[in-house]
Amino acid sequence: MGLLPPYLDPALPVAERVADLLGRMTLPEKVGQMLQLNAKEGVRRLVEDLHAGSILHASPERVREAAALTEKTRLRIPLLVAEDCIHGHSFWEGATIFPTQLGMAATWDPELVERIARASAVEIAATGVHWTFSPVLCVTRDLRWGRVSETFGEDPYLIGELASAMVRGYQGDGLGDPTAVLACAKHFAGYSETQGGRDASEADLSRRKLRSWFLPPFERVAREGCATFMLGYQSMDGVPVTVNHWLLNEVLRGEWGYTGTLVTDWDNVGRMVWEQKVHTDYAQASAAAVRAGNDMVMATEAFFEGAQEAVARGVLAEEEIDAAVRRVLTLKFALGLFENPRHPDAARQAEVIGSAAHTALNLEAARRSLVLLTNDGTLPLAGGCTADADGRARAAAPGRPRTVAVVGPNADDAQTQLGDWAGSSGQVDWLPDGQPRAMIRTVLDGFRDHAPADWAVSYAPGARMLDVGPDPEGAFFPDGQPRPEIVVPAAPDPELIAEAVAAAEAADHVVAVVGDRIELIGEGRSTATLELVGDQTALLDALAATGTPLVVVVVSSKPLVLPPSALGAAAIVYAANPGMLGGRAVAELLLGLIEPTGRLPLSFARHAGQQPTYYNQVRGQHGARYADLTQSPAFAFGEGLSYSTVAYTDLEVLTAVVDASQTVRARVTVANTGERPVLETVQVYVSDAVTSVTWAEKELKAHRQVRLAPGESRRVVLELPAADCTLVDAEGRRVVEPGRFELLVGPSSRDEVLLRGEFTVKG
Repeated sequence: MGLLPPYLDPALPVAERVADLLGRMTLPEKVGQMLQLNAKEGVRRLVEDLHAGSILHASPERVREAAALTEKTRLRIPLLVAEDCIHGHSFWEGATIFPTQLGMAATWDPELVERIARASAVEIAATGVHWTFSPVLCVTRDLRWGRVSETFGEDPYLIGELASAMVRGYQGDGLGDPTAVLACAKHFAGYSETQGGRDASEADLSRRKLRSWFLPPFERVAREGCATFMLGYQSMDGVPVTVNHWLLNEVLRGEWGYTGTLVTDWDNVGRMVWEQKVHTDYAQASAAAVRAGNDMVMATEAFFEGAQEAVARGVLAEEEIDAAVRRVLTLKFALGLFENPRHPDAARQAEVIGSAAHTALNLEAARRSLVLLTNDGTLPLAGGCTADADGRARAAAPGRPRTVAVVGPNADDAQTQLGDWAGSSGQVDWLPDGQPRAMIRTVLDGFRDHAPADWAVSYAPGARMLDVGPDPEGAFFPDGQPRPEIVVPAAPDPELIAEAVAAAEAADHVVAVVGDRIELIGEGRSTATLELVGDQTALLDALAATGTPLVVVVVSSKPLVLPPSALGAAAIVYAANPGMLGGRAVAELLLGLIEPTGRLPLSFARHAGQQPTYYNQVRGQHGARYADLTQSPAFAFGEGLSYSTVAYTDLEVLTAVVDASQTVRARVTVANTGERPVLETVQVYVSDAVTSVTWAEKELKAHRQVRLAPGESRRVVLELPAADCTLVDAEGRRVVEPGRFELLVGPSSRDEVLLRGEFTVKG
């Protein structure tokens, strides 16, 4: 037996192993390592003919097949298996599907988000997948955008806090940890600054605007060790992100010193030819992508020939390809894949996927994600109840048995409750019916399972939301990918509404569960409006007219414009696609078995014409309203009620004058003045009084979550590094400008609920 080649010797330094392996590779093998290809149609050709370095959207059977084929290749370079595991192992039957990222953001709890990502990684790793395309660090701006549910909301600070936690959870104790998966920060950068809410359009962003709001979360996770970055589809100032030298090289790899791996989004290189039309052919596009610093090219099969042709033409040097391949191979060595390819492990899968511990965590996440927006005292329905041994509510003041009518198109729609990237959401074909129904508890299930034993629960769907039809542009995009079907609002059905009205009239309470569906969510599925689709508004109007106390639950991918009948309801709860156990959590909340703790990570608009709607607007608008409508949001960033009442008093700034290296310290008294326990999210905003450039009126800079028993008061200490009180000046530099600042502390971003103090940063 001969000696192993140096690249297979684990005792050697990684750089030496990479250099040895790179020296043995042919140009086609090098180019193949840069390819990440869709495994939907099979894997043999990808491995044997295209030398693919990575595959994605591989069914469980094809993951195993690809591993076996790789073992027979000349150099046996292991594959990186990637998947969009966005809020759980999206496309593995029986995996734990958590609330969407937007739902996680409503918890405002980085520690909880880290635990969610850690549990997801444990399940993902057991299936032979090494890489998840998560977290999303896009800043929500226009609610019409189809991918709002994938974000952590509208605030760069909160996004940075939660995204960093998610990266830590995915990557565990380091990439050598066998339960670690590669995190991927996306979509770098500015992708969410859409025009008219349209997905993947030109992003009208200056470099200063990028540095001000969109880059800070990415910079944070880059410096904290996020292994990979994914590049957005869009162009900025006419330059596709895929070839944006300033963004990728001067900023990411230069200023931030990022040494990780860059992957394009789906067919970014091809789009430069067939969609954006900035290159005449694939050789030109491939050369430009390599020179810009891309390492892995997703779903552009023509890159294989295009890059080789570019080398043959002399427009791309093989050494430039080597630089990218070196980073891809370094990643594989860092994961230890040459020693342990981390193939699927059936015994491990049986142990961890959908485990009891993960189910309990999922329920905790769902409960914490719910936001109580309004309540006239109707909630909780069962008063200060307790739970029986079987989890049913026991009313605090038992009286006559009551009836709850649970109605609405989302009251018993199990897969819709999961949201996008969750089995039946259309991205893969091996889970056509979605996740197992038995694992999912809808709102109707929750009431049937947890209402007091002597209560009756009735049900009526009440309305249909939509139908779908073919896109008039054709069945396929120019690159051969299928176009999603378009939405046709469902025609009114008086019989469905009449059935729901009858149920409401016969009930003591009616719970209407409305919102959106997967056909209105996701990549390529932005919406022109934000109103409830189909006959949902007519349903709510009819229910309100019955006089039965009406509770509206919005299960949706994003904030929607609610009609007056909803805004005037007894209570409104927002549930941002709360995952498998979200329906149980909603029922528990409405019954009073748990406390509402969620806070909005983004604002609700009053009308689609308000877009964009976010709290940290730049100063300089004329007035605070349109001629026909206020600019004030229906519900503001940070808002959310408890079943108790909380008072903020006595804000005291302890450090009246600091320099930029010091910490601003303050105290505030937070008191639970009601009769139920609370988890209060104390929010700390800063307003720079006078700035050298126009800047946001206020920005979230810190938050603390405080548990308070009924009647308890606590003096909460707040600390904020003055170095965080920055702006981006006219030259594009992030600086702390000396001068007077206001410290704003309270339960949300609304000015009228914030206490104000002052401090000065000296020059």
